[in-house]
Amino acid sequence: MTGIQRIDGRRWDEPRPVNITMGYQRSAEGSALIETGGTRVLCAASLEERVPAFLRGQGRGWVTAEYSMLPRATNTRTARERDAGRVSGRSQEIQRLIGRSLRAVTDMAALGERTVQIDCDVIEADGGTRTAAITGAYVALHQALTLLVRQRVLRRVPLESPVAAVSVGLLREQLLLDLCYAEDYDADVDFNVVLTARGGLVELQGATEARPFPRPMVERVLALAARGLEPAFRAQRDALRRA
Repeated sequence: MTGIQRIDGRRWDEPRPVNITMGYQRSAEGSALIETGGTRVLCAASLEERVPAFLRGQGRGWVTAEYSMLPRATNTRTARERDAGRVSGRSQEIQRLIGRSLRAVTDMAALGERTVQIDCDVIEADGGTRTAAITGAYVALHQALTLLVRQRVLRRVPLESPVAAVSVGLLREQLLLDLCYAEDYDADVDFNVVLTARGGLVELQGATEARPFPRPMVERVLALAARGLEPAFRAQRDALRRA
């Protein structure tokens, strides 16, 4: 379909290899290191026996996330956001996306009045950090909730389906799956697609830096993302199976 020569030699519809190492941090209730191409994100899940004030007394739990990038995750040093005294708009957007994606597949009533805090720290960034964070965070969340089952706090793992994410871009009128940084930087249109393993759409983010794109392109993007996420769901299953 495409005559574009990709930097790493992949086909236009080929995702980067995904590897997930569960239990990467021994002290966390759940953790996972996800590696996809040159991007590496460490995801850790922490359990708290409380919920935000707006949920108290309702018998429901909460899953939330924080996202940050280490100073040398990129080619040049990026100052820590704490030095600026506030979280950047980009980080806020990403951590809200991660939280929404995980809550979409979590049975909050079965979780009970407790919170799972997910911390996603980008170790190395080469595009797709938010999508990798979602994919890895699911494994960390699953491990933490499995711990509650083993401790007989919960009767079952309150997750309804795996969830993962991938990017799709339009570069010189060609769709490309799972963009690395250079491709993402040059893309005319950039999408981030979050899907469940059952094919349910959790979130679709898309924007153009050039001309408006035709509506039928959205269907093509969703179909490409669905096929491209199969290795990510397989990597999640493999990581959880090795536990």
